[in-house]
Amino acid sequence: MTSGTPMTAPSTDNDTYDSPWKDILEHAFPEFMEFYFPEAHARIDWTRGHEFKNTELRQVVRDAELGKRFADALVQITLEGGEERWVYIHIEVQGQRDSDFAKRMFTYNYRLFDRYARPIASLAVLADEDRGWRPGRYGFEVLGCHHTLEFPIAKLIDYDRAESLEANPNPFALVTSAHLRTRRTKGD
Repeated sequence: MTSGTPMTAPSTDNDTYDSPWKDILEHAFPEFMEFYFPEAHARIDWTRGHEFKNTELRQVVRDAELGKRFADALVQITLEGGEERWVYIHIEVQGQRDSDFAKRMFTYNYRLFDRYARPIASLAVLADEDRGWRPGRYGFEVLGCHHTLEFPIAKLIDYDRAESLEANPNPFALVTSAHLRTRRTKGD
């Protein structure tokens, strides 16, 4: 693994769906985790570095259609106890609800687990403006058999206090502030 400098696969035409979020995520992953998922950040041994697994992710996420506004990343990290784990990050930048979102998170989680036989932590950042939409769970039950994924989400709209964002040195505070300001002025 790297010591803080992420390894990335060469860019391809299939990467055109990625947003600027992917670039900053790859350059400031510890800060991303600290800002949006502080509890998970605290459980990671950052002295052991992290490694982006973009090639592995592309082999599983084949249905990333052009024109979709999201960025995905798969990152290998080491927990404080020394266990290596993979973290699947999904950033949904579209501005509206997606009824298939939780199902897609579930699908990518089990595809990654099936292909690589590793437990996967799935995390999501949502940029929509619906305060009530929090799709952090997907599952089903058939004849007493339950298959469920519950995953943490961070909603940018929850950070809608410009003064505290602008005072925060974390680069994702600035990214969040810029996103929220853009959304507010979109109709002007």
